[in-house]
Amino acid sequence: MRRDLCDGVGIARLLNATLVLPRFEVAAYWNETSGFADVFDVDYFIQKMSGFIEIVKELPAEIASREPFRVDCSKRKGQFDYVESVLPLLVEHHYISITPAMSQRRDRYPLYAKAALCQACYNALHLTKVLEKKASELLDAIPKPFLSLHLRFEPDMVAYSQCEYQGLSPASLEAIEAAQGDRKPWTGDAARIWRSRGKCPLTPKETAFILQALSIPTNTTIYLAAGDGLMEMEGLTSVYNNVYTKSGLLSGEDFTSMHGNTKAALDYYVSINSDSYIATYFGNMDKMVAAMRAFNGLYKTLFLSRRAFAQFTSQELRGKELVEALWKVHRDDFVIGRGSALPDCFCEFKL
Repeated sequence: MRRDLCDGVGIARLLNATLVLPRFEVAAYWNETSGFADVFDVDYFIQKMSGFIEIVKELPAEIASREPFRVDCSKRKGQFDYVESVLPLLVEHHYISITPAMSQRRDRYPLYAKAALCQACYNALHLTKVLEKKASELLDAIPKPFLSLHLRFEPDMVAYSQCEYQGLSPASLEAIEAAQGDRKPWTGDAARIWRSRGKCPLTPKETAFILQALSIPTNTTIYLAAGDGLMEMEGLTSVYNNVYTKSGLLSGEDFTSMHGNTKAALDYYVSINSDSYIATYFGNMDKMVAAMRAFNGLYKTLFLSRRAFAQFTSQELRGKELVEALWKVHRDDFVIGRGSALPDCFCEFKL
């Protein structure tokens, strides 16, 4: 959501358009109806974006009853230009709706649009005061120092990846099958190629093995930044037993009354303020966390390599040989900053 909000602001500035406070279309993922104001401080956002773009909370009365003209900005090959492709539709219809999809590369934005996008990403999006207070209390409750681990092994994530796993519990297999629908796992050579490309989420057991290969002590305090429904957790907690979760640190009433968006916001807040951050996937949250940590001068950020783990195990590396190979590839990735976000927002320039 933060990524799309940043892109939405950049696009509005490109088109010299007024931005209506964004709506979250999250039902498909979280089965909830929370909105922008449930997560972010609306007045702060509008105030900090003043001078960059104009933002309104509600549509003007004269067009409020109309449906917007929907513009498809889904990803496409080749060069795409919002001014050439979308501006004529905005001029014609006056009120359009788009879903940002980074169809136009940000490095092609003019400086004034980059400035608006960066202001939104790094200065204007603050959690609501209530949510920030809860996030701060959660952060304070975690023993220091600690590592924030973003682990992705939920049934829908595994089903979406179309990967097949051996040795999972019957309960996990049943949950994955329920989430698959028509999306069946790859088999044969296609499955091996898919896994070797790093497309398969790491299991908690695989994650624990890689953490040990990286010489992360088993008594390390770990905050688990993850959604509901994580499977096979004993694969991690049987090795690393100082694992803390928001459900364990927040009161039952606090936790059960929260939406998926607000839970994710807590994970984000804790992760950008943790002593170190490790991600088992390279998703949108991981990219935003890495960027904000770098922006704040926190560089102990690492992305575990699913591709390297898959390739090494397919080569039948075992024991000390596998540990040394994993250590080397992650050391090299960390040294060169692979996966770390270095957007134009980190550069200083005058408009």
